Amino acid sequence: MQRRHFLKNTMATGTIALAASSGLLVPGQVLAAWNKKAFDAKDVQSALKDIIGTELTEASDKIHIKAPQIAENGAVVPVTISSTLSNVKSITIISEKNSTPLIAKFNLKGKAEAYISTRIKMGKTSNIIAVCESGGKFYSARKEVKVTIGGCGG
Repeated sequence: MQRRHFLKNTMATGTIALAASSGLLVPGQVLAAWNKKAFDAKDVQSALKDIIGTELTEASDKIHIKAPQIAENGAVVPVTISSTLSNVKSITIISEKNSTPLIAKFNLKGKAEAYISTRIKMGKTSNIIAVCESGGKFYSARKEVKVTIGGCGG
């Protein structure tokens, strides 16, 4: 078992090194940008302003949030966000009452489908807010998720 594990890791490392040295894998494309100020924000308005540049969004019924109505464990809440807006450039997820509300921002490129699926942590019952950027405007939708066991230190 150890030999197989060693060979697998060696092959993976070799492949990544080859891709990086040939220019196929550029660190700027692989590593996510870190907006420390936005992720350290303590309220929704500050997080939005720091991550998308404005706290004003327009409510839209073209953004769909799929999440459980009741999450038995706030440490692992499955969330899927999709949109029928055209040319969505980014999708941002915020959990309204978390100690740090900004969960993630996904940048979409080209004609990527406006669809993401992930698991998030929620400290207590609150709204999940999805913000989509389309056509230079920001649109949002909300869904309340009731948390029975907090995942963020609760």
